[in-house]
Amino acid sequence: LVPINVDPRMFEFLPKDGEMSETNVLVFTLHVVCSRNPNIDPNDFLLASNDQRYINSTVLSSDLKWVPQGNQAETFAENPIRPVHEDIIIAELRPGQEIELALFCHLGIGKDHAKWSPVQTAYYRLMPEISFSEPIEDVEADELISKCPQNVFDIEEIGSIRRAVVSRPRQCTMCRECIRETGFEDRIRLRRIKNHFIFTVESVGMYPAEDIFLEAVKVLKQKCAELQNELPSDLMET
Repeated sequence: LVPINVDPRMFEFLPKDGEMSETNVLVFTLHVVCSRNPNIDPNDFLLASNDQRYINSTVLSSDLKWVPQGNQAETFAENPIRPVHEDIIIAELRPGQEIELALFCHLGIGKDHAKWSPVQTAYYRLMPEISFSEPIEDVEADELISKCPQNVFDIEEIGSIRRAVVSRPRQCTMCRECIRETGFEDRIRLRRIKNHFIFTVESVGMYPAEDIFLEAVKVLKQKCAELQNELPSDLMET
């Protein structure tokens, strides 16, 4: 799967009749011929890497060449269309092998196939809540800070007293390192806030993660509206 560095919102879905135009299709070409490296010493051949033995043995996404259709060249003049990452391996070739093809890219949705999903990973977790049943101060506060691998706690100085405080609760992974040893397990309360969700969305590149979230909300609102229209009117009134 090779994500393309272009805003999908600038294109239309391919019509049912399959008629292609500059508004719904991107075209790329790929032509790679593998050959043996004539400059390599035969005595070094067995110890050499494939990149040293052969020419064009690895076909990469950088080998894809965009072929503008219609007015695409003018539309994307400032930011020519290309793969998001240029080092994605497409194929491995050996001398005598050749790839020549044309690729047609069009819009789709992840529900139909993963290749159209703009999301690499999406998940959520509940907001951690950490509290103390009694103050943890001075030497014990330093010990608590050293125990936490996520740097959740800080020291607050109140006069001559140094007291542990929760400064970065979002960073807590509930690893429980802070309460494993005797002396802390009854003084630190770890829980999750059941109605506070922290979402993480990772993009594959063509969409910024913030835009993915906003577009997902639009789709959710559209689905809710469609469901509302399908419900009986008497049910809606109640």
